[in-house]
Amino acid sequence: MTNRVPHNPGRVDWSGENPGIYLKQSSTQDHYDTLALFFRVVLSPYGRGHAALILGAPDQAQGWPHAPNLIMTDNQRMMRWIVHGWVTKMPTFIGKAGLDAMSWLDCDSVEKRPGDLRSRYSETLRGSGVTVEMIWQEMGPPLPVEVTKENSATKEHEMYSVFLEAKTAQVVINGTPLPGQVASRQFFGRTMSTAFLAFSETWVTPQEDL
Repeated sequence: MTNRVPHNPGRVDWSGENPGIYLKQSSTQDHYDTLALFFRVVLSPYGRGHAALILGAPDQAQGWPHAPNLIMTDNQRMMRWIVHGWVTKMPTFIGKAGLDAMSWLDCDSVEKRPGDLRSRYSETLRGSGVTVEMIWQEMGPPLPVEVTKENSATKEHEMYSVFLEAKTAQVVINGTPLPGQVASRQFFGRTMSTAFLAFSETWVTPQEDL
């Protein structure tokens, strides 16, 4: 049995909450119709902040309002750093034209409605004349996750988090739901939902890379 050490010698890059919703119109298709990530960052080199990154047309090189591709945030400097260093390296987002073309909008307010985590959780962001809602429903049990650099989304960082899978989810912009339904994928060596809550998520640069 491998010995576990109580203190990770690596560098904490950022920590917070990072739930996601990836939707398909058909479970058999190989592409997503909607990609969305929410961020509540409590620690980073650029301070704290919130964001909703929404690609309602991931392969379309246009931003809001011509296409539902946008990021709404109250800390643009922090989020530009996270998008560049993390999101652009995640397999689901690599090469997506909508990611480069998305509009950057200012966020005026963030409203969390946790309720009973077993049934429903939502985040609502408002700003720049736009309201974004992300809704997760029918959650499974908490799953503790530890991911090595080799297996992480960026292939550069270790990642620690607590995941709760959602059976159903929605992304809504100004009252209009974006297309698709929750599907399943291979993730962390198991079949998991493409909609999930991610709490206490922490990204660490390993000691050998410092």
